[in-house]
Amino acid sequence: MLYFSKLKVIFIYVLIIFLSYFSISNFLSQNYKLFDKKINLGLDLQGGSYLLLEVDNSPIVLQKLQKKFSDLKKLFREQNIKFKNIKIENNKIYFEIDENSKDKFVSAFTNKNDNSINNYFNKYKAFEFDHEIKGNQVLVSYSKFGIIEIKNSSIDQALEIVRRRVDEVGTNEPNILKRGNERILVELPGLDDPSRIKNLLGKTANLTFRFISDSDIGDFGSEKMFFEDNVEEAFVNKRIILSGDNLIDAQPRMDNQTNQTVVTFSMDRLGTKKFARATIEGVGKRLAIILDNKIISAPVIREPITGGNGQISGNFNFQSATDLALLLRSGALPAPLSIIEERTVGPDLGKDSIDAGTIALIIGFVLVILFMFFKYRIFGLIADFALVVNLFLLIGVLTIFEATLTLPGIAGIILTVGMAVDANVLIYERIKEEIKIEKNNVIAFDSGYKKAQTAVLDANITTLIAATILFFFGSGPVKGFAVTLAVGIVSTLFSVYYFARHLTSSFVFKNKEKIISI
Repeated sequence: MLYFSKLKVIFIYVLIIFLSYFSISNFLSQNYKLFDKKINLGLDLQGGSYLLLEVDNSPIVLQKLQKKFSDLKKLFREQNIKFKNIKIENNKIYFEIDENSKDKFVSAFTNKNDNSINNYFNKYKAFEFDHEIKGNQVLVSYSKFGIIEIKNSSIDQALEIVRRRVDEVGTNEPNILKRGNERILVELPGLDDPSRIKNLLGKTANLTFRFISDSDIGDFGSEKMFFEDNVEEAFVNKRIILSGDNLIDAQPRMDNQTNQTVVTFSMDRLGTKKFARATIEGVGKRLAIILDNKIISAPVIREPITGGNGQISGNFNFQSATDLALLLRSGALPAPLSIIEERTVGPDLGKDSIDAGTIALIIGFVLVILFMFFKYRIFGLIADFALVVNLFLLIGVLTIFEATLTLPGIAGIILTVGMAVDANVLIYERIKEEIKIEKNNVIAFDSGYKKAQTAVLDANITTLIAATILFFFGSGPVKGFAVTLAVGIVSTLFSVYYFARHLTSSFVFKNKEKIISI
């Protein structure tokens, strides 16, 4: 076990040099780096903002019920089911059904095969909707699985939109994660003032284009809406000419004619056709551009717009125009988001955390080095040297994966220092026992390493299992602690059973004829 082939020795030192480079690269300027990788500091170390968002799914439930409302009426016509007084109240559909049509309705509504009205059975062995019949009154509402599907779909979509919006702002290394099926965690390291991000995330960004009506009478009906100033109002046709889904790009620009900031946009092919058709028919009419139920502007259509490009004008400065363009590019949120928790960590507090963690690491490191040297002399120095290499290996691996280091992560590194020494202590104490009964130094040291291996592996593997459980069931900083601890265990085993053992074997083979005390 003390013998090392040349290939194994080369592998050990090449790996140490390789990972040490990545470790040292955290302190190098960009000009001296071959690889653009570094350890990122977490929110608690470099300061920043923490936002916990909650998705309000009630508008989605109502929207989907309205779609199902139309589908139900179509089904009733196709199946010749007689009904009346159909309506939506409290996120449920109510209607009255003819006595002779009850069986038809139940058969069509609970059909397990090819059921476009009430599906999910093949996926969950349960339907999307529950129904209840009392006399001639029928109540249709979302089942537990229907609500779960809505929540999962909306949280996934909202997470993607939030990520797009935060990335567009250019925030450094944001951390955006799901929390359950209704909440999203947003960590923004280095961001001291989250007001702009909060403003962007708080907007649904539901963009529509509709014609202004002269009154509340129209083919599709009209509704009263306010302009952004909340003073002027207008009747807007409920018919949507175009929605934000048809936009492919939006950018802030300066209008050379008016010298005002505007937002220019371009549409996809379907949107171009829709917009061209609407503007050809609507020359002379006012077209309302509506964002989140507020009229941004309502210009008069002077001529048909057939090129697929347009612009939104309003009382914009360049910042507000940039934010609006960002919202339109990233897409509309499926449901409103509300901020239910907000924290801001200043950079000074983060610096204090780094300093405290660094001081704790240095003190622990120095005490361990002194103890090992006092206890085991030359072999204590070998263990200390292996401990330094172990830290380089640990930080190098974290750098390659561009891990985010938090205060609990520093605690994991400090714990690694103690565990690395613990492995060497077990080995050296076992070697002491072997030297008492074996006069051959090579055999004694070889037996010591072999017999201590089981204890060392057991101790580290059980800790690795605990770290794995923490990683999968923990969150945020707990995961950071688990990652540093797990990587530290692997690097410890390598440094103890490869690097330190190679140095020990070299010393023993050179002094195999002498009496070695440990």
